[in-house]
Amino acid sequence: METDALLDGVVTSWDDPRGLGEITAADGRTFALQCTDLADGSRTTEAGAAVTFGVRPGHRGRWQAVAVTRR
Repeated sequence: METDALLDGVVTSWDDPRGLGEITAADGRTFALQCTDLADGSRTTEAGAAVTFGVRPGHRGRWQAVAVTRR
């Protein structure tokens, strides 16, 4: 997977107390989301938010969303 490409997707789950969630990209792939990767610094979002994001290798070989911005 190209790590410099930007993807569009939707936050499909979000646990505010833990600051963790998941994004589903337009092509159906899912990516882990951490509050520290929200580009606006807010550390919070909600399920259903449309976003644009990059990816990087994450924990246990799973791809993780980075530089997440709302569309």
